[in-house]
Amino acid sequence: MSFKAKMQDSSKSKGSNIVLALDFPFEAPENRNKVLAKALSVLKAVHPYICAVKINHHLVLPLGTFDGVQQLVEQIRGQGLLAIMDAKINDIGSTNQVIADYYYAAGFDALIANPFVGWEEGLKPLFEASKKLNRGVILLCYMSHKGACEGYGQTVFDLETGEKTLQYIVFAKKALKWGADGVVVGATYPQKIAEIKKILGEKVPIYSPGIGVQGGAAEWALEAGANYLIVGREITLAEDPAQAARKLLASLKCT
Repeated sequence: MSFKAKMQDSSKSKGSNIVLALDFPFEAPENRNKVLAKALSVLKAVHPYICAVKINHHLVLPLGTFDGVQQLVEQIRGQGLLAIMDAKINDIGSTNQVIADYYYAAGFDALIANPFVGWEEGLKPLFEASKKLNRGVILLCYMSHKGACEGYGQTVFDLETGEKTLQYIVFAKKALKWGADGVVVGATYPQKIAEIKKILGEKVPIYSPGIGVQGGAAEWALEAGANYLIVGREITLAEDPAQAARKLLASLKCT
């Protein structure tokens, strides 16, 4: 079963399209066990209200891929959820493949990559490695921060069409061409979600980060065409993470 199909099944069985971004503020290295305990505690509390978990370098750096992070991935999958590694892969092909091999060996179901690196000797080996294992590749299309326009929003000369176009439009088309399992489009830019949705249709799902703390609104992202909502600090830094996740899910079911 493909990662895209697994996500659909997870979302349906959990009754949720929320992907938890398991991010926490910096802690001194000697407090790494505290970070792991906090991550496990949040997972235990919120797993009934989410369909997947996204892990960033926030946890890989202090905990280690085959130490604390692998323990978290086992916990995630044991709760019937999917684990996404937000590696933002963006290197030469041989390096990208090795990165993928390590993260997949740690149990991740999908990786996030940056299409700026291109296909040949870029992301092609990553896609090939992923398909062999029935794992997923999600491409960045338009990030959620204010400076995203400087890269993803720039006007470029499209080598394939010979026309000037916007970078994120090119990336959306590449997601279709390359067979990506999803794209990331910030919930802080619902108009961009709508534009990209017109290109992707239902073939490539949209994952939208930036809900809450960054100013993105879940209802606007969904209305514009997002399939999954990536939510981090709104839940992880809440006094009661379970209540925050439950409240968000309840609000989505009312829209």
